[in-house]
Amino acid sequence: MSDLSTVAVIGAGYFGAFHLDAWSRMEDVTLTGLCERDAGRAATMQAEHTGLQCHDDAVAMIEALRPDIVDITTPPATHLDLIRALAPHVKHIICQKPFCGGLDGAREALAVAAAQGCRLAVHENVRYQPWYREAGRLMQAGAIGEPYQITFRLRPGDGQGPDAYLERQPYFQTMPRFLVHETAIHWIDTFRYLMGEVRDVSAHLRRLNPAIAGEDAGLILFDFESGARGIFDGNRLSDHAATNRRLTMGEMWIEGSGGTLRLDGEARLWLRPFGSNEEVAQPFAWRDHLFGGDCVYLTSRATLEAWRRGEEPETAAGRYIRNQEIVEAIYAAR
Repeated sequence: MSDLSTVAVIGAGYFGAFHLDAWSRMEDVTLTGLCERDAGRAATMQAEHTGLQCHDDAVAMIEALRPDIVDITTPPATHLDLIRALAPHVKHIICQKPFCGGLDGAREALAVAAAQGCRLAVHENVRYQPWYREAGRLMQAGAIGEPYQITFRLRPGDGQGPDAYLERQPYFQTMPRFLVHETAIHWIDTFRYLMGEVRDVSAHLRRLNPAIAGEDAGLILFDFESGARGIFDGNRLSDHAATNRRLTMGEMWIEGSGGTLRLDGEARLWLRPFGSNEEVAQPFAWRDHLFGGDCVYLTSRATLEAWRRGEEPETAAGRYIRNQEIVEAIYAAR
């Protein structure tokens, strides 16, 4: 296996810019190319990243630059066609979510990648946010004993009125499936990371803002194979107490036989031992950069290192597809 030292990115939209920033900060990686059809965006990124070559055709870029890794950050409707086109030319592809627009597209992308000997991973970054990694470490260390239940209350407060989402990601307004397909899937994946595999789900979903097409609020109940339970309580119209309400997007509680671990809107973790009325702060290091504690960098780095070791990343597409199966089960149970 090569050292996987060159990367090209497809897409320089709102979130694509975060990917370019992440790769450009890795000293052992060269960000070689960007495929972006918007000339203005391409010029902006070229000015920010020295030596970046810009193209408006993905296959032409790959043939010209021969990168070790391609990182796809374009909208979901483009994913499958790009994977079909690129898999014969590159052996490592990372793709943003919602991966290939849904379960059917994801299954086809997996088949295409397998047939071409291409390794495929999904850029699922919430599980790499530092507070969830620290929560996982504390749980592994026995801080809360046997886990009983995980609860996350999504409250970003960005979904009110006719202009909801237009500033950052306007296509949110027209998605027929929104809260679960686009947003809750992050915490489906994170719940699986923290609590283990999901056995069953039930749900009640609703649309509160008439300006959008899909659901924007809902309750999802999870049964885990361990016997623990989970609650995702999502409402994109309500907010929570936080200096930056997009940092954690909400608040979390993990309850167990030995205590309760709580995440607040400032990305602080608090542990209350069973039988005590006092919460104790659990300090940990993290960087407040761009989005979610620099989780775009952390996800990209972890994926790169796994591939360099010859291993499958935590969010390898073959593993990630279970999240999409759970999404379908939630919509069927609504």
